[in-house]
Amino acid sequence: MAAAAAAAAAALSSPSPLLRPLHASPLPSPSSSFSFSSSLSRPMSVFPSLRRLAVPRLRRSLSSLAVVAAVRQDSITWTQAPLTVVHPAAGDGTLFHVSIDVSDSPDLAGSFTVPGQYLQLRVPEAPKPAFLAIASPPSTASSKGVFEFLIKKVPGSTAELLCEMRSGDVVELSAVMGKGFDVDQFSPPEAVSTVFIFATGSGISPIRSLIESGFSADKRSDVKLFYGARNLQRMAYQDRFRDWESSGVRIVPVLSQPDDKWSGERGYVQAVFSRVKQILNPSFTGAVLCGHNQMMEDVTSALVADGVSKDKILKNF
Repeated sequence: MAAAAAAAAAALSSPSPLLRPLHASPLPSPSSSFSFSSSLSRPMSVFPSLRRLAVPRLRRSLSSLAVVAAVRQDSITWTQAPLTVVHPAAGDGTLFHVSIDVSDSPDLAGSFTVPGQYLQLRVPEAPKPAFLAIASPPSTASSKGVFEFLIKKVPGSTAELLCEMRSGDVVELSAVMGKGFDVDQFSPPEAVSTVFIFATGSGISPIRSLIESGFSADKRSDVKLFYGARNLQRMAYQDRFRDWESSGVRIVPVLSQPDDKWSGERGYVQAVFSRVKQILNPSFTGAVLCGHNQMMEDVTSALVADGVSKDKILKNF
């Protein structure tokens, strides 16, 4: 029973790495956590007494998982806060800008200190909270009392309900969580002169926080953002590209399904990076990744194979 409770607590302590937006990780499935027959050389039917013993234990263990999950959610401190902005962030209506006023909760606003951190958000009628990365830099929270998010409207999800709400509607927020992007690994700038940044879809959300927080990009010789989306209608923050470029970040948009007018990079981010990368000195190279799992796995493998230290490959989970 203790092992089952520990498994549930571990499953609920970290969200899924697919953070865009981030949803609560499911509890471990019974097939992966409680496999009785795999250790037996003969079918369970040959051991009726063992079957009678195992099945009740399985049921009790699954029941304990549900109890631990409920207790853990109930132990979270929730803060009510009103929405101030809810409007489309891209042309096809799949991404939304959402801003939340946390000025009446200075402790919550002040707890956001590192780009890449996230929180849980609850809305009325939603069966479970969503994990969301904060898109604005920490300075926006401390100076304006606002958290900004980039939300992907997924049918049937908490995110969809959030995107259908209006300014003035109230949501509930958990405490800020996560270590964020540990950019201290990139200090001083001359020690990590090349930084590659990778984002796909709404994974650009915490990357925006990183870029607008500043990490001395203009003091490095080569900083590139490989930003992947299906097409320009699904690419958020295009109005910020000029400011990001002026801060020292060169942007490489990558479209997987562009129209015929597109003359830029096509395909998937990891494929484009493999084709154009020039890692002259891996010991002076760092990377930041957020987005689809396959992209992050492929890019990480490519960087490590070229000699880049795993300590300098940053993710917010």
